[in-house]
Amino acid sequence: MSVIHFVMGGIRSGKSAYAEQLVGELAGSRGVTYLATGVATDSAMAERIRLHQERRPDQWETLEVPLNPVGGLQKSRGSAGDRSVLLLDSLDGWVTNLLIEHEGTAATELTARTVGAVRRFVTFVREIKSDAVVVSSEVGQSLVATSALGRQFQDLLGTVNQAVAAEADSVTLVVAGIPVLIKPVSAGT
Repeated sequence: MSVIHFVMGGIRSGKSAYAEQLVGELAGSRGVTYLATGVATDSAMAERIRLHQERRPDQWETLEVPLNPVGGLQKSRGSAGDRSVLLLDSLDGWVTNLLIEHEGTAATELTARTVGAVRRFVTFVREIKSDAVVVSSEVGQSLVATSALGRQFQDLLGTVNQAVAAEADSVTLVVAGIPVLIKPVSAGT
């Protein structure tokens, strides 16, 4: 049986550091597969990626999967093994990449595609019986974006976050570095 933990928070809230700590605790003697969705589109993003890489233990396997985490996992299953703990960092990076990849697609179709891709990821994690931690930015407490693309991203990520939270066994919101459990793992999980 797999357990999926969903970790959300604002930008620079400490959500990735908390998720990495949680993965370390969950893994024990098992391996860790880090599913990296970030793309270095400019020097600031390259620096963010570098900082994440420096924090990661050397023994963790990293898969660069900006558009297709399931495909990346399927290709690497021989080295990752069915029981490695997965860390997807981040869902908002993945959604951004899909939004850019499918620019010009009608909002309803893009939402259906994106939610479908995320649900396939959750299903795949359950099928391979891996524990997973999924990291995402919380957009529901921020200002409404001033650009159409920004609003489309916020709407899409908000919908995707809700879908993952509904499927996750636990949900934690990280605020100013402090994890606040908002959906605990049930006794049967």
